[in-house]
Amino acid sequence: MNKRHWSFLLGGLLVALLLAGVVSNYASSHPDGLDSSLLKGCTVNADDEITGGSCPAQQAKDHELADSPLADYGVRGIGNDFVSTGLSGVLGVLLTFAVGGGLFWLARRRTPATPATTTASTDPADEAAQSTGTR
Repeated sequence: MNKRHWSFLLGGLLVALLLAGVVSNYASSHPDGLDSSLLKGCTVNADDEITGGSCPAQQAKDHELADSPLADYGVRGIGNDFVSTGLSGVLGVLLTFAVGGGLFWLARRRTPATPATTTASTDPADEAAQSTGTR
């Protein structure tokens, strides 16, 4: 890979890290379309806790990985929400970049492409001339 490709790749990684580490903290805290559709029919308080009504969200259960180190868009054990969210985003970008880069590395072409071989002439006069060395 030449220098131009590396600079493009590293530039894209830098932009992704900046977006994940800083801009992600300014994302909307309101529920997305799926969350809001699951809450239809229920009443919720200011903390988005269900206080009454009937809706599909009442049957929701915690995910098996709800207590993992990167659950809920943050890093467990870091008290500052801004730093926790940013660090979680940066770790996610780096992990995705590493996995993607590893897969591309495994799938790369290991030997250079061989040049197309010239086709042998099918003209009998050419074949006779090549065999006798005259032309």
